[in-house]
Amino acid sequence: MPTPVSRHMVSTTNDVPGYRLVRPLGIVRGITVRSRSIVGNVGAALQTLVGGNITLYTELCEKARVEAFELMLDHAAALGANAVIGMRYDANEVAQGVTEVLAYGTAVQVEPGG
Repeated sequence: MPTPVSRHMVSTTNDVPGYRLVRPLGIVRGITVRSRSIVGNVGAALQTLVGGNITLYTELCEKARVEAFELMLDHAAALGANAVIGMRYDANEVAQGVTEVLAYGTAVQVEPGG
């Protein structure tokens, strides 16, 4: 089983502070597709009447991002990476009420010193 990539070794920049890039390993991604349930839609509709944060949708979005992020880390570890740089999220509606969340970046091997 590959060594997992630590969450603190993921950067939205093109480096990991305090580390030197040894080898790029390629693009990695994690994709999840989520739909809203009927119950969730009704609950969210009620929350919109009051205004403010629609917590049911916030929780759904956060779960999707976490799942996509973890899948990206698994993909990076499978390539032998110990870090991911240039990490980003993207989301697209693939059908009404169905959203794809993508976490992606470049898997790299780094070593201390930078």
